[in-house]
Amino acid sequence: MGTFNRRLSRTAVAALALGLPVACLVAPAGPSTAAPTAPAQVTAAPVASGSLDLGAADLPEHRTVTTLAPGLTRTSITRGTPNPDLQWTAEVAIPSSSPDPDAPASALSTEAQARSVAGKLQAAGIPARVEHVQSPRLADAGGDLGYRVRAGQFPAKADGSATVAQIKAAGYASSVIYTGWDGDEGTSENTRGQWKLEVLTIDPKVFRGDLTSSFGPNLQDRETTSQLGSAAGALAAVNGGYFVLDPKAGAPGDPAGTSVVDGKVLSEPVGDRPSLVIGAKNGSSIQRLHWDGSVSAPGNASKLALDGINRVPGLIRNCGGTDDTPTSLPLHDFTCTDADEVVAFTPEFGSSTPSGPGLEVVLDAHGTVTAVNNVRGTAVPAGGHTLQAIGTDADRLAGLAKVGSRLKVATDLISGDGKTLKPGATTDVVNGGPVLVENGREHVSAARDGMVRSGDSNSFYYGWVHKRNPRTIAGVDAAGRTLLVTADGRQTTSLGLSIKEAADVAGSLGMVSAINLDGGGSTTMVQDGNVVNSPSDATGERPVGDALLLLPGRKS
Repeated sequence: MGTFNRRLSRTAVAALALGLPVACLVAPAGPSTAAPTAPAQVTAAPVASGSLDLGAADLPEHRTVTTLAPGLTRTSITRGTPNPDLQWTAEVAIPSSSPDPDAPASALSTEAQARSVAGKLQAAGIPARVEHVQSPRLADAGGDLGYRVRAGQFPAKADGSATVAQIKAAGYASSVIYTGWDGDEGTSENTRGQWKLEVLTIDPKVFRGDLTSSFGPNLQDRETTSQLGSAAGALAAVNGGYFVLDPKAGAPGDPAGTSVVDGKVLSEPVGDRPSLVIGAKNGSSIQRLHWDGSVSAPGNASKLALDGINRVPGLIRNCGGTDDTPTSLPLHDFTCTDADEVVAFTPEFGSSTPSGPGLEVVLDAHGTVTAVNNVRGTAVPAGGHTLQAIGTDADRLAGLAKVGSRLKVATDLISGDGKTLKPGATTDVVNGGPVLVENGREHVSAARDGMVRSGDSNSFYYGWVHKRNPRTIAGVDAAGRTLLVTADGRQTTSLGLSIKEAADVAGSLGMVSAINLDGGGSTTMVQDGNVVNSPSDATGERPVGDALLLLPGRKS
């Protein structure tokens, strides 16, 4: 990409970063043509005007633009001011009306159930109220979500603890939430702000560094975005795609969706959920990719389906595989299962593959079978693979794999037009979803990409799509520039974005195609090794599965 050699050592990259001239300018409206200037970093003068489609139209907007390298800028945006009309309130978990005694409580329910709960709380002396939740219409979801029960209004979170205790004594769970985090339509107090965003803009015509991704020393461990950026000597970085967090869902750190790094496929897609695809010369696009993996032996007509790559067999985070339970469609933040699977592993996974019952076949760099083990868990040979099989697929793999024979492992990614993506050495792919903007128009595909769950009273959709959260967005504008955006959230000084608002922001920043990346506590932007946004986790910056990095080019 550009003139930068991607295969320089991290030490060499870091050395280049220390000597790179940088300057700070106000970004022009069109494609950047900035030239190298003085080797000092000076914050630009504030830009008075702004036009984010976020909140009330008359909100003040303050922008500061910093040039990190020719063709690479960071824009800090503050929109609105802290709103004193926003307060804290106690939200009640409404017991399910299902006959299943183990059915979980939820934030939303039917109007009758909500009024019944509110009535019992009122009888106990608690000033409960019922609120109708209507969500903005998206391309395939939204509208009437249901009813919630809340009680009280408090100037500070701690002031709600007594009411929560009363609600608990009445037999219900409750928590104190900030009303500014609601994504409700038609509530004027929710349109006043405040919001804080950071935007990296990469002009492929000018930037001579490298837009790439990194997962760190191995896939199965997590590192913070700042650690990943510092290790590579990055000018800037943002968190990347979805990943496994809970060991019960697989190997923590493993991408939960498509991952390609330096042209090598390391993780399979979730259905055909969208990804950011970075190609030659820093050009990028949003593409829906699906999986076509197989294992075959020369001269043998039978072909064995390869279910995935570099993940624990039987556990499919975000679902979207083949013959998964309970669904083969994408289902976000959910772990599907499959008792019969074949999964490939590469050396990037880690020092050892997952252990457990089943079969594991070891292949050298030429695809020759060097071992067939009747238990899973071993090292992957340099340049080679292993194949793990569980359930009935263990017998099927054993029928193909004999020591000394050769196997072909296909890990193909298929684009929407049916063509196989042929990754080059400069290709990187980071998973995401849902789509926010498509073909220059807002088009949020929440249901298609697994953010709608049936049978949970819309509570997942309410919390993940409807409500405001920290978000990370990736997209491309009409000039071919890549934009990477973080929006802080879960704070009173930065409300976060609903998915609809994320799409609005992407469109008003000029993106003609855009997707949502991993967000929440993962949302992080780093410049020169320092975190420049405000991550929402109480413990600080969250370790993630991968990150998008902006690496410097050669000094002229």
